[in-house]
Amino acid sequence: MNVIREDVNEMSAILKVQIAPADYQAKVDASLEKYRKQAKIPGFRPGKIPMGMIRKQFGKAVLGEELNKIVSDSLFGYVNENKIEILGNPIPKEDIEVKGDFENPGDFEFTYEIGLSPEIKLTLSAKDKFDYVKVKIDDTLLSKQVDDLRRRYGKLVASEKVGDSDLILAQFVELNADDSIKAGGILHSSTISMEFVEDKAAKKALTGKAVGDKLIVNPAHVSKGGKDTAAMLGIQEEQLAEISDKFQMTITEIRHMELAELNQDLYDKLFGEGAISTEAELKDRISKDLEGMFANDSDRLLTRSVYESLVENTKVNLPTDFLKRWIKLSNEKPITMEEIEAQFEGYEKSMKWQLIQGHIFKANEIKVDQMEALEFTKGLLLNQYAQYGLPAPDEKELVASAAKVLSDREESSRVYDMLAESKLTEYFKSTVKLNDKVVSYDEFVELASK
Repeated sequence: MNVIREDVNEMSAILKVQIAPADYQAKVDASLEKYRKQAKIPGFRPGKIPMGMIRKQFGKAVLGEELNKIVSDSLFGYVNENKIEILGNPIPKEDIEVKGDFENPGDFEFTYEIGLSPEIKLTLSAKDKFDYVKVKIDDTLLSKQVDDLRRRYGKLVASEKVGDSDLILAQFVELNADDSIKAGGILHSSTISMEFVEDKAAKKALTGKAVGDKLIVNPAHVSKGGKDTAAMLGIQEEQLAEISDKFQMTITEIRHMELAELNQDLYDKLFGEGAISTEAELKDRISKDLEGMFANDSDRLLTRSVYESLVENTKVNLPTDFLKRWIKLSNEKPITMEEIEAQFEGYEKSMKWQLIQGHIFKANEIKVDQMEALEFTKGLLLNQYAQYGLPAPDEKELVASAAKVLSDREESSRVYDMLAESKLTEYFKSTVKLNDKVVSYDEFVELASK
């Protein structure tokens, strides 16, 4: 058994696997002997079937299986032994057939193509400046957060007139084009939250209305559209195209959210008994919590900025023809070259980033080990307990829960990706020059949502 490498260019190479009978014959004979013991052929007792008959019936299939195993082991053994960094996996060379005769087995030669991982030249230093975006935590934002907390612990009370944030209970009746009630049309009672009515004309028409008032509305203008409109009318989403855009809306009830009072009872519910006792302390606590929450988002924005800069400005030569063929051959479902071409730009960008990230980790000896993953998972679980106001479990139970999360393949992959991104962010923060940029909450949300 021998593997010969022939370089095509700096991005790809050919590996020829040469196999002699001595490499496979004993394995083929052993496999055929197993078939002989297990096969059931009429007229022969188990284990007494002539080997010639077994070889004739199963010989080519067994030979193919054993050759495939030898080729696979040889390819990956050669790659690992020679420390060749490849992209994807070796694939059969499309214009070269296997050399050898399966009818009269002798020497075989299999030709495979490999894509070579390109050299990454990356220079990232304090000369590189990036904005580190922070939220301006001002009185407006703090007041909004306080109101949100008061609303969460508030109560709905009856109201005489519709206000900007009220909840309306109403009956909807489908109308004809001439505003008459449609025979057999939709009749359904539902609720509308004025906070989510975005159509300005509809919101203006509803504001100030009282119980018993009727008005004609377009259902799409008093809902979020799509599924929300269908749910409001008690129908399926696909039925929306068939119904009228005119409905008589009769207000049956108006409810106003009465905010919870700022008192010790509310403070205790929010942060535990005696933790805070004044509105000033409440705002100070909210401010610190917001700083911690926004810090994670600020980190993500920084990482995204550096990522976009590196992907755009780092020259990476990829063996595109090889990668397109590899995608086609390795895809679980059949895929055409046209589909690959349409999606390749995104795939190429993703591959480029993986190579850049791998280079950063290798060059700076950044690693993610099991103990770090366990501790990171424990931290995620503790955050979840805190988020839902639950007491943290003891260390033994917490470790067991974290281990259970990591035993799930998808969850484990997600945790390792998060930990790797966290390490990458810390590397960026300690390497590049950060320019603190303070923006309003609305500006920050807009940046984060891009």
